[in-house]
Amino acid sequence: MVPLVRDVPGREVTGTTTRVTMSLNLSEKQSVVAEVAKEVAGAQAIVMAENRGLPVAAMTQLRAKARASGVYFRVVKNTLVRRAVVDTPFAKLSDRMVGPLAYGIGRDPVAVAKVLNDFAKVNEKFVIAGGAMPGQVMSAQEIAALAALPSREELLARLVGTMQAPIAKLVRTMNEVPGKFVRTLAAVRDAKPA
Repeated sequence: MVPLVRDVPGREVTGTTTRVTMSLNLSEKQSVVAEVAKEVAGAQAIVMAENRGLPVAAMTQLRAKARASGVYFRVVKNTLVRRAVVDTPFAKLSDRMVGPLAYGIGRDPVAVAKVLNDFAKVNEKFVIAGGAMPGQVMSAQEIAALAALPSREELLARLVGTMQAPIAKLVRTMNEVPGKFVRTLAAVRDAKPA
């Protein structure tokens, strides 16, 4: 008999046959907890969504969109996430970690909510279950309201525009005085006989 060899987590190879296993060994679980804890340590929001029978292609699209938005997205066992959020501002969320959940974690709360909420709108099998910001547990309705806010980049652009408006007006006003003087001189010159 050929011994089992693990080539990647969750997959065992014997000779020419491959058997997929769903359980992780202790070291794999510890690495997943450490990875999630690292993401949670710098996070400003966690959004949980029920994941019931989504096609692989749809999940791949969601992962790509999340990655592009700077959102950590992963389907993880709830017990591992509970261990990762212990002694963090997100510890209150542990009671709501029930069922098959996918987790979106990020530094920009609006980006996390927006990515998952927009995906849930077009995929009925992906339902927002709730989430949290540091010290505050949020319902699915609050996540939807957070997703409706402008993104951080939009808010910064608006702030810069608001700050630039008075300066631009001052420059136009100061530029108007010499311009008016030059036009007046030109009018006097044109009015004099040659």
